[in-house]
Amino acid sequence: MGFKNRVLVCASIESETTEEMVKSIGKAKEEGADLVELCMDSLAASSLSDVELLLKQRALPTIVSFRLRRGRVPRCRCTWKLDATSGRWLMHPCHVPVIVRAVGDRGLISQLLGPKYGAFMVCGSLGGRSVPGLPPLLSLKNVYELDNVDVDTKVFGVVSNPVGHSKGPLLHNPAFRYCRYNGIYVPLLVDNIKEFLRVYSCADFAGFSIGLPHKEAAVACCDEVDPLAKSIGAVNTIIRRPTDGKLVGYNTDCDACITAIEDALQERQTSNGEVTNVSPIAGRLFVLVGAGGAGRALAFGAKSKGARVVIFNRNFERAQCLARAVSGEALPIEQLETYCPENGMILANCSAIGMEPDVHLTPVSKEHLRSYDLVFDAVYTPRNTRLLQEAAEVGVTIVSGVEMFIRQALGQFKLFTNGLAPEDFMRKVVLEQF
Repeated sequence: MGFKNRVLVCASIESETTEEMVKSIGKAKEEGADLVELCMDSLAASSLSDVELLLKQRALPTIVSFRLRRGRVPRCRCTWKLDATSGRWLMHPCHVPVIVRAVGDRGLISQLLGPKYGAFMVCGSLGGRSVPGLPPLLSLKNVYELDNVDVDTKVFGVVSNPVGHSKGPLLHNPAFRYCRYNGIYVPLLVDNIKEFLRVYSCADFAGFSIGLPHKEAAVACCDEVDPLAKSIGAVNTIIRRPTDGKLVGYNTDCDACITAIEDALQERQTSNGEVTNVSPIAGRLFVLVGAGGAGRALAFGAKSKGARVVIFNRNFERAQCLARAVSGEALPIEQLETYCPENGMILANCSAIGMEPDVHLTPVSKEHLRSYDLVFDAVYTPRNTRLLQEAAEVGVTIVSGVEMFIRQALGQFKLFTNGLAPEDFMRKVVLEQF
């Protein structure tokens, strides 16, 4: 980590007027850009004199571009390109390295991993605005710190679809730097995980966090699977073993969820003067919403602690399959709202209900939450979901998906680095970012 690879960070600027463009150049400089790309096709009107004016007033080295985007008609006509005499210097061929930039959401890693493969410049969007294939400039400078990326950097990432909501890069990249580990953690938008792992098979791609919808399919993609993950039938972490390159699957979701729920219940019991060596989950009715990868992890974890597991899922056949695996019960999702056979139950939402952008949704309405002792929500974007808000309002103990995220990430980081995770530092980073 001592070597710094000097990578130029470019801010791509789109504005309707030259005045706005000049202001944006100044803002790009403030945010740490090394140079700017002026997208002339974004202007409402454009001429060669506009280019000359912008170049005279530029505060940073500048690239001038005009290009057609798929499905998009430029606001202005490129009249200045016809001015062959005055504009010849703009079109003169230059014998310099070519800059290649993949566009769209899947092109994002072309910017984030460019420095590892010799790129001397990467591009970012200005003002924190996310553009498909173009990371925000501030994230390039503050989250990824690409100056530290070199040919020896190990690549890790979150494999998911969608992937834009993931907070993993905000956590793992600072943690790598804190531990002086030469690694980078990037978002990877993946449709077919089997094909992805076949293509990205080199040793430099050292490990992956596996997100929705790939946790179950990933099991078959591994050369070896940890016994716990195999019994669950889902992995959330894959490591490429350095000694032989084999892919080994793990599940850190299970322990993360169960310990977070146990700790919250034990804290309440302690405050009430109750002391016991038995898991506070034992014997309780554990109501689980969702039968995907995270749901499977929680179902097996709850069963191992002696809970009675009841599963609700939109796909009833999946709920039945999981119920058989944990000797539990499956019920139609339509019965969840009024399900109340006893008091003191635990409710765990492992579905996407309530996740951004559908933050107004909740699996169980407020008036039906009073029968539960604890409500856990695996959703962590937003941090305080409607389900958790309403559970707290009726006096139910709550556990946020943020706590699960922290704990599973600690487990993943240990697997990534084959060492200890800086728990206090990582917890601080997450609580500041969420």
